[in-house]
Amino acid sequence: MLKKFLLLLATFVVGCTQDYAVVTGKTETIVVTETVTETVTETVTEEVEIPVYVEVEVPVNEGVVWVDSFTQPMSVDGIDILWVIDKSGSMMRYNDELLAGVEAMLLALPTSDWRLVMINADSSHAITSTEFPLVPGDDIFDAEDMLNTLRSAHREEGFNATYEYIVNNPYSSTWMRPDAGLLVVFVSDEEEQSNFEYPAVSDFLSWYQSQRMGSVFIASIVNVEASESLCTWPPSPLDIGDRYMEAANLLGGTIVDICDEDWSPGVTDATHSIEPYEKIQLTHKAEIDSIRVFINGSLNHDWLYIESENTVHFTVTPSAGELVEVGYRYVETSSYTPTLDTGL
Repeated sequence: MLKKFLLLLATFVVGCTQDYAVVTGKTETIVVTETVTETVTETVTEEVEIPVYVEVEVPVNEGVVWVDSFTQPMSVDGIDILWVIDKSGSMMRYNDELLAGVEAMLLALPTSDWRLVMINADSSHAITSTEFPLVPGDDIFDAEDMLNTLRSAHREEGFNATYEYIVNNPYSSTWMRPDAGLLVVFVSDEEEQSNFEYPAVSDFLSWYQSQRMGSVFIASIVNVEASESLCTWPPSPLDIGDRYMEAANLLGGTIVDICDEDWSPGVTDATHSIEPYEKIQLTHKAEIDSIRVFINGSLNHDWLYIESENTVHFTVTPSAGELVEVGYRYVETSSYTPTLDTGL
């Protein structure tokens, strides 16, 4: 795709200029007599305009080519939600924010057809969890009761805990629905540590995206880079949730700074992300004339760019399963990540 986009931004174009040339043609005149017909040929010379195409160099602005992309999820009638929570000792200080975040999700969810369970980010605990899910009508007090059932654990392996719960915990199949969407919210103040099972984030995503016909979503509430962190003391590089954030970014999900005193806006965004995307906020400030949109590799024109929002709005919503790529040159860098919007 990048190669195709670069071709569209080539620095040479073909221009058309006018030139002149002399063309020699022949005309025939027929002379008829009483006995013979003679053909007399005479040469006529005339000046004719001929367009001559000359390659002209057209300079382009300097800048870096960038591509933001996402795969359009399917519209789902129901949603199963897993909060995968790090229960190591250092996480105790975030209990208030965690409960407030869960409450924000409960308030943002539709009034029907959702189920929510909290599990431990330690896979040895996740595989034995038998908590009945929260359902419409449950409130923050029910959520607090569920959180209190999670025991302390020293492992911070959110990817593997998710896999073990869904695949190898027999209880999960009693409430999780194969035809519903799936949202996983990772919460940890340390890096994801399923390195043996999933050496690369893409290894986990290759399994995760095979679930629910691709209607899967991720949010990550983690330590972000020190330069962007809201923590009183910048987090150690070892505690930054790079793998969690990479997973969220690759699925167009939501990232929340764990040191933010209010997780509610990010959690609400994650809740709304279960609907098809109608727009995408670009990672960098785009050079307007350079923006190109591709759907499944084909150039698309059903969109418009709102410069004040640095956002591409789709006038025709991409269909479920389609790969959407927005390529452009950017003229300045920014700290935000692409934000997908369902229009809610």
